[in-house]
Amino acid sequence: MPHAADLLLALGTALLVCGLLARVGGRYGLPTIPLYMLAGLVFGPSTPGLVLVPHPHDLDLVARLGLVFLLFYLGLEFTLEKLTSGGRRLLTAASIYLVLNVGGGLIYGFALGWGVADAFVIAGIVGISSTAIVTKVIVENRRLSNPETKVILGIAVLEDIFLAFYLALLQPVLGGADNAADAVIGIAGAFTFLVTLFAIARYGTRLVSRLISVPDEEIVVVVFVGLAIAMAGLAEVLGVSDAIGAFMVGLILGATTRAGRLRQLTHPLRDAFGAIFFFHFGLSILPEDILGVAPQVLAAVVMTVLLATTAGVIAARLHGFGRQDAAAIGFTVLTRGEFSLILAALATAAGLDPRIGALAAGYVLLLAVIGPIAAGKLEYSSRLIPKRLLGRHADAAPPPSLDLDVGTSSLYQLGTELLQVRVTPGSQLHGVHIAELRLPPGTTPALLVRDGQTSALQPTSQLRTGDVFLIFTRPELQEEAERRLRAVHRAGRLAAWKGESGR
Repeated sequence: MPHAADLLLALGTALLVCGLLARVGGRYGLPTIPLYMLAGLVFGPSTPGLVLVPHPHDLDLVARLGLVFLLFYLGLEFTLEKLTSGGRRLLTAASIYLVLNVGGGLIYGFALGWGVADAFVIAGIVGISSTAIVTKVIVENRRLSNPETKVILGIAVLEDIFLAFYLALLQPVLGGADNAADAVIGIAGAFTFLVTLFAIARYGTRLVSRLISVPDEEIVVVVFVGLAIAMAGLAEVLGVSDAIGAFMVGLILGATTRAGRLRQLTHPLRDAFGAIFFFHFGLSILPEDILGVAPQVLAAVVMTVLLATTAGVIAARLHGFGRQDAAAIGFTVLTRGEFSLILAALATAAGLDPRIGALAAGYVLLLAVIGPIAAGKLEYSSRLIPKRLLGRHADAAPPPSLDLDVGTSSLYQLGTELLQVRVTPGSQLHGVHIAELRLPPGTTPALLVRDGQTSALQPTSQLRTGDVFLIFTRPELQEEAERRLRAVHRAGRLAAWKGESGR
C-alpha cells in the first residue's frame, strides 16, 4: 500500500476514534482532552491490541498544526489590551507562579540525585504548563470571558516568553550551543522576535487588516492560515516556541475588523487539528517505562498540585477573586504537556538520564487527566482550598460564564438563512433606504458594513455603493427576499411600480 494511503488511513481513523470517544465521554461529563490522549495510548504501537497508527511520526506535522491552531485561536480571542490591562498585579501573579513551580521543580530535580544537568531539565518539565491544554480547558469550559481567564492567560504568556530564554540557557546542556556566546545570540534573537511581534500587535493592526480585508472568504482563509503557520515556523527557527508565534499572530489579527469572522473560520480547524495533537501526544507514551519510575511520578504530581494551587490562591488574593476563581486558576494551569515531552526528548538525545523520558510521560499523562477534570468541576474541586486562605473574598460568587460558543451552531439549526448583499457600482440600490426595500414580513435587515465599520441597520439607513449588508430570513422566504432585492437592484425604489422582476 502506498505511503500516502497509510497516512490518510492513520489520520482518518485517529479522528474517528477521537470523535467517538468524545461523544461517549460527553454523556458522562468527561473532558475531551484526556479522552483524545487515551485514544492515542490505547490504539498506538505502545500497547497490545488493535494498532491504528503504527508509526506515530507520520502524524507529527498534523499534530504540530493542532498546536498552532489552538494558540492562534486563543490569540484571536484576546487583544493586547486585554492581556496587558492587568498591569503589575498580573505580572506579579504570573511571576509568582513561575518562581514557585520552576523553583520547586529545581529542588525536586536535585532531590532525585540524577545529576545537576538533569535537575535543570526536570525543573522545566515539572515547572511549565501546557499552553495547548490550558487553551483547550478554557475553551471547553466556556470561560474565555471570565475575569480569572485573563490571569490564566497572563501566566501562560509569561511562561512561553520564559521558555524562549530557558531553552536558550539550556542549549549548552542539551548540545544545541557550543558555548556561552551561542546561547547569548539565541536569547537575543528570541527577544528581538517577540518585541517585533508585540510592536506589530500594538501599532501595525491597520496594515495587517488590509491584508485580510477582501470579500472572498477563500482568500481570507488561505492568508490567515499561511500567516499563522509561517510565523509559528519562524518562531521555532529563532528559538521561540512555535506556540507563542501562533499566539502572537492571532493577537495581531484579533485587533482587526475581521476578528469575529476569523474566529468562526478558525473554530473547526482548531477542533479537528487539536484532537490530533492530543491523540499524537498519547501515541508517545510508553506504559512499561512509566511503571519503573511510578514513585517519582506520584511525588512530582503531588508537588505540582500543591504549588499550582498555592499560585492560584495568591493570584486570586491579588485580584480580589473568590475560592472558585482561585481553583479555576490553579487547576487550569496545572496541566503539563508538549513542552515537557519535547524537553525530555532533548535530554535523552543529549545523553542525560534515560529515566527522564519515562518520568515526563507518566507525569504529563496524570496531570492531563487530573487538571481538566478538576478545572471542569470547580464546585467540588474548590472545596480542597481552605476558605481562610482567601480571607473575606473566599465566598465571593464566581461570575456566570459569559463565553459564547461561537461557530458551533449553524443558522440552519436555528431555522434561518443569512443573505449577504453587496452594493456594486451601477446598482440602483445606491441611495435606497432600508424601509424602501419592502422586504417580505419575517425578513430582518441586520448589519451594515461600510468602510470596514459595522453598524445595525435601521429603516432610515441609506445604502451606498460598496456597502455590504446582511439580512436574516426564514428558509421559505429566501427566494421571495432575493427576488425583491434583485428587483430594487435593477430598478431602484420604483421597482414596486414596475413589478417584482424590476424590468
